[in-house]
Amino acid sequence: MPESDGDWDGNSLLLTDYYQLAMVQAYVEHGLTDVASFELFVRKLPPGRNFLMAAGLEQAVAFLENARFAADEIAWLRDKGRFSGAAVEALANFRFSGDVDALPEGTVFFAHEPILRVTAPLPQAPLPQAQLVESRLINLIHLQTVIASKAARLVLAARHRPLIDFGLRRAHGAEAALLAARASYLAGFAGTATALAAKRFGIPAVGTMAHSFIQAHASEREAFANFARSRPRRLVLLLDTYDTEAAARTVVALARDLAGEGIRIDGVRLDSGDLAALSRKVRGILDEGGLDETRIIASGGLDEAGIADLLDGGAPIDSFGVGTSLGTSTDAPALDCAYKLVEYAGLPRRKRSAGKATWPGRKQVFRCYGPEGRIEADRLSTLDSDEEGRPLLVPVVRGGRRVAPLPDLPAIRAHAAAELASLPEALSHRTSGLPLLVEIAPILERLAREADRRVDTV
Repeated sequence: MPESDGDWDGNSLLLTDYYQLAMVQAYVEHGLTDVASFELFVRKLPPGRNFLMAAGLEQAVAFLENARFAADEIAWLRDKGRFSGAAVEALANFRFSGDVDALPEGTVFFAHEPILRVTAPLPQAPLPQAQLVESRLINLIHLQTVIASKAARLVLAARHRPLIDFGLRRAHGAEAALLAARASYLAGFAGTATALAAKRFGIPAVGTMAHSFIQAHASEREAFANFARSRPRRLVLLLDTYDTEAAARTVVALARDLAGEGIRIDGVRLDSGDLAALSRKVRGILDEGGLDETRIIASGGLDEAGIADLLDGGAPIDSFGVGTSLGTSTDAPALDCAYKLVEYAGLPRRKRSAGKATWPGRKQVFRCYGPEGRIEADRLSTLDSDEEGRPLLVPVVRGGRRVAPLPDLPAIRAHAAAELASLPEALSHRTSGLPLLVEIAPILERLAREADRRVDTV
């Protein structure tokens, strides 16, 4: 999100959990400001998910570049009287100077695989930077990864038919709506109905009409004609305000008049009722009336299961608008993700809690492919290990600066499409295929034992 959003506080370091600030004071006062590495990963995939898609890196890096405490925020911390002068001074001077490695946006990944690693501070930065940025980084990566993963499933279900994001009005706030539009587009959606997202991210803007416009007219034909003459390009008319089949016949009759004015009806939208049955009836009416090139767009409470069922049943639907199920990822709205310390002062560290144990050390994911270019295996190992396969995490930031410009959205879309095409056949179907079991390299098991012994002997 750019800084031109007026009062938007997306880059404020106060956009964090309060305990992060409390820990900063303890870290600073006790001199615990050595180099630390934290990794963000998902412990287990939600039910109904057999892969995830990484997203949100652009916003995460922009946050690290711009994160600051404003003067009034520092004054607020000082006035609260809960933080020492040394801690407040350290916070006032925050500038991210660390390193970031991450999965490129659009990359398919699985449980336990790091999405992003932050290593900081570097020398001359006496502040636990990697700890302080945790909450907002999770916030940014989590949201877009949830939506991109949902969108990817919808893309697979739609079988190359265009999908449009209709999610603004049900999204959990303005930032969520904008970033959901971005995440769905990078995962393969064709456009968004959210105008600001179209402007900000260069996503194709798509819009039809509302039932209210039709209700405001004395007749459906008059409403269609007025709208057509006002919006003659890429004209899509909404059919289900009253009687869907009658509306389709009205469209056929009107099309003859509009053709003389050089106006072509590009599509009609169905937003309610039995979409399978109605789409067949409407297709027949349109074809009989010579509108065989007029597309049928369906919307109204759709998710990937509904889309797949419609297409499995042969419904003649050309594209889909998806709102609530995409913008809130209704079946899996949250990921069991964590951002955990894996190395401090050059020593591997790990958490041992039951059900939440972590693998120590800075890690890399190595991916192997079969002869057809499909994913065969992923192996989690140490960063410096010599494993077969393509290393997935790439350098993004060094010393607080990007190593290179991040890919633009068209490039991310192309990468995401290639990633979906590389899924094992079983994982590209919504109802089958267990998630890929990520192999754990023996060196990580050895590091875990060493880390445990070190703690047990202290």
